Amino acid sequence: MADQSQKRPVSNIVFIIAMQTEALPVVNRFQLTEDTNSLFPQGVPWVRYCGSYKDLNINVIWPGKDPTLGVDSIGTVSSSLVTYAAIQALKPDLIINAGTAGGFKAKGASIGDVFIISDCAFHDRRIPIPVYDLFGVGSRKAFETPNLVKELNLKVGKLSTGDSLDMTQQDEASIIANDATVKDMEGAAIAYVADMLKVPAIFVKAVTDIVDGDKPTAEEFLQNLAAVTAALDEAVEKVIYFISGKCLSEL
Repeated sequence: MADQSQKRPVSNIVFIIAMQTEALPVVNRFQLTEDTNSLFPQGVPWVRYCGSYKDLNINVIWPGKDPTLGVDSIGTVSSSLVTYAAIQALKPDLIINAGTAGGFKAKGASIGDVFIISDCAFHDRRIPIPVYDLFGVGSRKAFETPNLVKELNLKVGKLSTGDSLDMTQQDEASIIANDATVKDMEGAAIAYVADMLKVPAIFVKAVTDIVDGDKPTAEEFLQNLAAVTAALDEAVEKVIYFISGKCLSEL
């Protein structure tokens, strides 16, 4: 079955996008509409936008606003849940996690750079017991898309994921060990679920802040969010245009 799916054109794509600010440009770009008859359990804040582009069914899943605090439901727990629920409900051929990330200038990242991710791992799950330590890091390869990377001339880098926006010294050591160029708060969790359920997943990350720079991360992130989200949106459009009409083995 896996071989057959590699040979037929991709038709059903699910985007997992953590923040409304990141999701809405993609929703508007592809003229998607919000699904009012939710496929998800009653009471969850998760939002699905859907529509079509050329020969593709496109779904954007956003975890929604926290019901109590009214902020985006960011982080690994929300992203894991919506990825699992979306795969169960929508049976996608491909998952795309699109979003913003912090970048490391020491690894060649600059504000506005867009990366296709080769590998995902966690940097804040420290379990210093043999084998459990590897489980904590949870390293997984993203689905390889060499033709897409070459055609769109995108940078490639490794991603490290944690549930904190800031970075402790311990986190930094783990991120260096992960050989990461960018860090986020969702990717490795999405990779974990996608790998478990055997759905190919690719990751498109645009750099909002330089983690090893001289500006406070939160300040730089908010300052650059709108402009970098526009760069992410342009990259996503090119990725979707490239995927249209191709099978997984051609990516």
